[in-house]
Amino acid sequence: MENACSAPFKNEKKGETQVREKAILEMKNINKSFPGVRALQGVDFTLCEGEIHALMGENGAGKSTLIKVLTGVYGKDEGEIFIKGIDKPVAIHSPQDAQNLGISTVYQEITLCPNLSVAENMYIGRTKGIYQNWKKMNADTDRILQSLDIPAKATQQLASCSIAIQQMVAIARAVDMDCKVLILDEPTSSLDEQEVEKLFGLMRDLKARGVGIIFVTHFLDQVYEVCDKITVLRDGQLVGEYEIKDLPRVKLVSKMLGKELDDMSDIKGEQKTYENKDNALPVFEAEQLVSDAGIKPFNFYINKGEVNGFTGLLGSGRSECVRAIFGADRVLGGTVKKNGQVIKIAKPLDAMKNGIAYLPEDRKIDGIVGDLSVRDNLILAAQVLRGFFKPFSKADTDKFVDEYIKLLEIKTASPETPIKSLSGGNQQKVILGRWLLTHPEYLILDEPTRGIDVGTKVEIQKLVLKLASEGMSVTFISSETDEMLRTCSRLIVMRDRETVGQLSGEELSQSMIMNTIAGGGR
Repeated sequence: MENACSAPFKNEKKGETQVREKAILEMKNINKSFPGVRALQGVDFTLCEGEIHALMGENGAGKSTLIKVLTGVYGKDEGEIFIKGIDKPVAIHSPQDAQNLGISTVYQEITLCPNLSVAENMYIGRTKGIYQNWKKMNADTDRILQSLDIPAKATQQLASCSIAIQQMVAIARAVDMDCKVLILDEPTSSLDEQEVEKLFGLMRDLKARGVGIIFVTHFLDQVYEVCDKITVLRDGQLVGEYEIKDLPRVKLVSKMLGKELDDMSDIKGEQKTYENKDNALPVFEAEQLVSDAGIKPFNFYINKGEVNGFTGLLGSGRSECVRAIFGADRVLGGTVKKNGQVIKIAKPLDAMKNGIAYLPEDRKIDGIVGDLSVRDNLILAAQVLRGFFKPFSKADTDKFVDEYIKLLEIKTASPETPIKSLSGGNQQKVILGRWLLTHPEYLILDEPTRGIDVGTKVEIQKLVLKLASEGMSVTFISSETDEMLRTCSRLIVMRDRETVGQLSGEELSQSMIMNTIAGGGR
């Protein structure tokens, strides 16, 4: 088989076509395990000179682990790494080893020093001794910035630059350190469209100079705009490497999710629908809502007794939309209505007072208070609504806690057990009970079944359908499409932080979701 980076070229002297090897990086049979988890299983990856290569996969696919093995953050269990110009496998035991081999990484979170100048950031850690020729350093920095068309000055404080310019400075630093392989890890997640275009311009410039770029992103449109090849990982294994022209978007989505279109069938839920006899207005609706999380203005509504959901690949904007509805992110524009009347939701407490409850995506960071008891975690939201200067009596608290421990079948030694001692599934049940105790009209569940056992997942799905049949409105978000299809009667499809379609009725199928995400559906 021809090498992945082989390229035919014409030998003018001999008058024949030969093959020129262009591989700058080869990773072969990379294996990495953690206790109880095989994160990478026999993964191969090849990067060519002058190539922008997308590394794609859903959460947990192994992208980050592969990058960390390449950059020396993790040691590999098995496998070999080859760099052009070195005739034997290289040993990478630290990020410094990677840097010495010409491998540089620019992360989503800027790792430079904002309180220093651009020039100081360019040369920090690279100067020797206590004396520095500031005039030469500033002049060299300006020369590098100009050569890469980066609109910044050597002497200006880095903090005064936009996030996009700061990332470009980080890239310029890598290029000046004779970078052969540049890894860009979600570099566009905090950028607007104009800033993304500037970054792409710089990437194309580096590509023309022969730099190989690994581009890690969740934005499909950006992959097809700037990349030459795509490597897809799933569950720690290599799915395949593809030329961009040979992998339509719908096929990419299919390979990332592990669902081939021919193997898909409609999955119909047996949801009992709440009968809206009065043909009432939507319980909640939003018009042109936008927050500081970077989502594009979107419209949304939910009826009484309806279960709807936001679906799309990781990073598509699902969570950001519901966070805007709940006021968890700062709302920049748009209106929210309850039963047809405009209401103001500037913060979560406003949402709670209007009957909205929100179970967040990350229960450990935004959900549980680990050192508090099950009892305290359960009554937290209800106590916030009531006010901390009006504490519930012990009798009321005992009643609430006993009721929801029984209702949700929470397995705990006692209500006084620290919640951090519970299993993930039982922690999730406690948070769910916390919000149900506020008796919401509208319940938002963001990844309520992530990381919990199958039995608990089924229990939560059944509870959602039961609540809806009793008149509660529920938005359900899950990375598992099957769950969404079993639970929701209407899906809002997201791609690249904007809504690209809505599906309901007979349209609710895996194939329609994937086609819509890829741009071929509604």
